[in-house]
Amino acid sequence: MAEELVGKVTHYYTRLGVAAVELTGELRLGDTIRILGHTTEFEQVVHSMQLEHENIAVGKPGQLIGVEVIARVRPGDKVFKLT
Repeated sequence: MAEELVGKVTHYYTRLGVAAVELTGELRLGDTIRILGHTTEFEQVVHSMQLEHENIAVGKPGQLIGVEVIARVRPGDKVFKLT
């Protein structure tokens, strides 16, 4: 399966289980992503994304979005979209 780098984690909100992701590519609800870092590696389907506390279906390059994640992530972790 091919991977495309679509962003990086800038912050993790522990209580919410949400990663702040600075996008360099497009990300849509239903996409499968892989988050990779020094101590992080997992895959998941994107079920929830927000931009400035509003639910969105598509994230565009340059946006800072919140993505609900299934495991802890760390600033600097890379976000790949599986294609």
